[in-house]
Amino acid sequence: MSDSPQAPGVVDLLGVLAYAELTGFLRMAEDATRFAPTLTDRAALSDLAATEYAHFRLLSQWLESLGVDPEAAMEPFVTALDDWHTQTQPSDWLEALVKAYAGNGIALDFYREAARHLDSATKNLVDEAVADEGRSEFAVERVRAAIEADPKVSGRLALWARRLVGEALSQGQRVAAARPSLAQMLVDAHGEDLAEISRMFARLTEAHGKRMSALGLTPGP
Repeated sequence: MSDSPQAPGVVDLLGVLAYAELTGFLRMAEDATRFAPTLTDRAALSDLAATEYAHFRLLSQWLESLGVDPEAAMEPFVTALDDWHTQTQPSDWLEALVKAYAGNGIALDFYREAARHLDSATKNLVDEAVADEGRSEFAVERVRAAIEADPKVSGRLALWARRLVGEALSQGQRVAAARPSLAQMLVDAHGEDLAEISRMFARLTEAHGKRMSALGLTPGP
């Protein structure tokens, strides 16, 4: 692995993704303890958190194989990601589920886009680190059941999901400004063609819309 040629920004991409997985693990574990209404629900969200931690370990080991200190690679992104979690603290179980499924999902889609044209080993690593493999399906089932039981919660959760995405985009801009290599990676991956970059954002929007629809929520503007 350490012999693979590394494009500019690869360490930054792996660092931000590793810290995203670590904080995802910590926040989901906390939300499972604070909000889960049953032990079964607590176990389900804890299982998703454990997957996040496994992905973090995978990324950390890869960074070490490249001769990079994982803590040093993650450090530039601590403030932005911590701020996102601080500004998007769920107030109840349903908000925690929407954040775990839709909020984290759009961020992981972005990392996947950034890795599209990297060397195959790194791209496969990123794909593995952001893979869901149906583990979050329980979140969809719980949210849809709650909406069926009380349709009024749909509007509140749709607004919450839009807030999650808005905050994620805001923090993403901060990261791009602080680490130009990540922004350059997206340009390199999609070329200077503005139409191709527009298609990238269309893919992100489409994927988010599908998640919202799966939850039984309207994507909104």
